[in-house]
Amino acid sequence: MKNYDVLIIGAGPAGIFTALEMIKKGTSKKIALIEKGKPVEKRNCPKTKTKKCLNCKPYCHITTGFSGAGAFSDGKLSLSYEVGGDLPLLIGEEIAQETIDYTDKIYLEFGADSKIEGLDRVEETKDIRRRAIQANLKLVDCPIRHLGTEKAQEIYYKIEQYLQENGVDIYFNYLCKDLIIEDDICKGAILVDSVTHEEKETLMGENIVVATGRKGADWLERLCEQHGIMHQPGTVDIGVRVEVRNEIMEYVNNVLYESKLIGYPAPFKDKVRTFCQNPGGFVSQENYDNDLAVVNGHSYKEIKSQNTNLAILCSHNFTEPFNQPIAYAKKIGELTNMLGSGHILVQRYGDILSGKRTWQKELSQSNVSPTLPDAVAGDITAAIPYRAMTNIINFIHAVDHVVPGFASNETLLYSPELKFYSNRVKMTKEFETNIKGLYCLGDSSGWTRGLMMASAMGILMGRRLV
Repeated sequence: MKNYDVLIIGAGPAGIFTALEMIKKGTSKKIALIEKGKPVEKRNCPKTKTKKCLNCKPYCHITTGFSGAGAFSDGKLSLSYEVGGDLPLLIGEEIAQETIDYTDKIYLEFGADSKIEGLDRVEETKDIRRRAIQANLKLVDCPIRHLGTEKAQEIYYKIEQYLQENGVDIYFNYLCKDLIIEDDICKGAILVDSVTHEEKETLMGENIVVATGRKGADWLERLCEQHGIMHQPGTVDIGVRVEVRNEIMEYVNNVLYESKLIGYPAPFKDKVRTFCQNPGGFVSQENYDNDLAVVNGHSYKEIKSQNTNLAILCSHNFTEPFNQPIAYAKKIGELTNMLGSGHILVQRYGDILSGKRTWQKELSQSNVSPTLPDAVAGDITAAIPYRAMTNIINFIHAVDHVVPGFASNETLLYSPELKFYSNRVKMTKEFETNIKGLYCLGDSSGWTRGLMMASAMGILMGRRLV
């Protein structure tokens, strides 16, 4: 049994930046970082060679390992407090923006590109906003620092080395089975081998930080129920990944790089938004531990495709008595996977409007060639609920006014695109839960959505614990 001053569960951006800020502030405390997966330099997706997902066991290397899904994402840092979740509601907008600016400088120190996208084309941005207003959409201005998928891995590798060189003990391939909570005080964690699940270590800590990311949101939700950690069901995002030719998105890509549009389409008036836009990018697949395959997207600094992809996400809020939004989203994903025989489904937008499935031959005859080669042509409407599908169709019609050609018959829709961060932990501005010594950060806490805001939350946690 080992003792630490600070025990961090999860080596995603929130956990990493907690430890990083403590070191930068000169802490003398003993820190341990627990990670289910491998070091970033040993993370490798075989799909680059096999051209198809092998459903790696015991976990997907794209979502699991040092820096979490961030190392294999598009690597976009949103530099505005308006983007990235609801953390500003907890700590205040001014503090959130100041922390984002500070965190951005750290990314620059470790090698991030100094170029910021979306700042210098003022008149063109006004034109895009005018079109958005006419379509009853809101354009959110957000400067973007694009790391690129390959550059993100280099940056996080440098951070990984920095933490180890400065005395942080990193336990790779260790899974937190349970927290040790006695008399409403969190005292430690029980760790098992992430491959064999054989019990390996019991680590004790004065302060326990849970930062398990989207990947660990359902795990944290179960722990909240088990140990009486106060929480509430939050929003669950259900949607699709859209792919079009670069020519369609060229104007918006050049002006903004990422256009963040929000709408509340009739008849349901649910919030629908664009997310994670990847000019010249690639649609990708991620696998969760229960064999759930979900779609995502990324783009490289050097390697470019002929397409742009982005997510369209519908926010669903549930009321009593239902309290399992993550399970609800997973059921939709499982049904979609069933229709695709374990693969991601893809369908042409025109076929959806015509009420027919898409056939593989039709994809090969289209202008838009799928960048996810093992996606299965089919009918996503057989799995996505009516309300969500209606929202998506009406939102695409609205976006077509901003980006003519977006609602083309050949536009591709991939499913399922799901975001698992719906469980929201109740806590103070200092991230204290109702369990003494227990703090929750990042996407798994329900307060952030994305690399920068999760990283910034880690910075604030590090200052609190230094």
